[in-house]
Amino acid sequence: MQRTRTIIAIAWALFWILMVSTSVQEYLRDHDHGIWKPMLWETSSALTGTVLLILQRRYTRKYDVLIANAPLRWFARQLVWLPVYWALFVPAAFSMRHAVYALMGETYPHEGWAKVYLYEDIKMTVFFSIFVAITFGVLSFHAMLDEKVRVERANASLREAQLLRLSQQMQPHFLFNALNTISSLMYSDVQRADAMLVQLSDVLRATLDVGERHLVPLETELRILRGYAALMSERFADRVSIAWDIDESLLGCEVPVMSMQPLLENVFKHTVEKRRQPTAISVSARRDGDELLLRIEDDSGNFGVRADNRTNGIGVRNLRERLDALYGGRAAFDLTQLAPAGVRAEVRLPCAS
Repeated sequence: MQRTRTIIAIAWALFWILMVSTSVQEYLRDHDHGIWKPMLWETSSALTGTVLLILQRRYTRKYDVLIANAPLRWFARQLVWLPVYWALFVPAAFSMRHAVYALMGETYPHEGWAKVYLYEDIKMTVFFSIFVAITFGVLSFHAMLDEKVRVERANASLREAQLLRLSQQMQPHFLFNALNTISSLMYSDVQRADAMLVQLSDVLRATLDVGERHLVPLETELRILRGYAALMSERFADRVSIAWDIDESLLGCEVPVMSMQPLLENVFKHTVEKRRQPTAISVSARRDGDELLLRIEDDSGNFGVRADNRTNGIGVRNLRERLDALYGGRAAFDLTQLAPAGVRAEVRLPCAS
């Protein structure tokens, strides 16, 4: 926003330089001395207007977020300040003029106060409108640039996520282990082997179906997650249990594609595979105010092991960057060590539907 403030300040300064120059030139047509008078008139207006503008921007800057989606509300917030200009401009500017004239041994002449207020308030209304329009234009331009940068970041993050998904999150060893498990089951339990093939096919199909989409309904994300969970549960049938707590009313909320599967995979990689005792995993999706709260936690994990793992670090960093690119700070991701053991991965997303 520093660029915006600089541009507005430069435009304001150039405007008043032009006003002072014009006033001096008009004064010199009829007078050959006393150039300080037109300079005083315009500089007193400039100083008063500048103070009012600074105050206006200070107390209305928080509404700049309305520029993109609710511009009329932004203009309404600015319009509240117009009566402030009407009330304060004349007393402030004319006090300076009277004071300087008195120091110079002269009296500042002007029309009656009613006419002065009417004329100056009309003039300030015009100035106010011009600079509100300029401010809106500058802010809209920067909002457009910021949105363009955000989209580019989202595209880059999505491409990175797709590569990461192919190279690490859906690693060849996963397919190898799944196919190896299916192969061994074919001689002992044909029905289970067939069910695993169906699950594997569904996971791969669901992954391909999302294509290059940034966001998918929670229902689609859970389809991928449930398929992956079913495959891994078959592989570690005696060492893992998964409990699902999903609010069905949230299935239409959009979530970043492949945002939950890496978190569940971390549990299997860093907890289930490394211990012989049973591990309980819970997967939940619920509403918290206007937010969608996605949570995957286990009862045995160690946060330090995960934090030190390079692969997990890439996945976590990638997810954080994608959330920032897609939601601009309106989403959050946290990993929490539970006591006495266990790790909770929690993603918060906006969801108004």
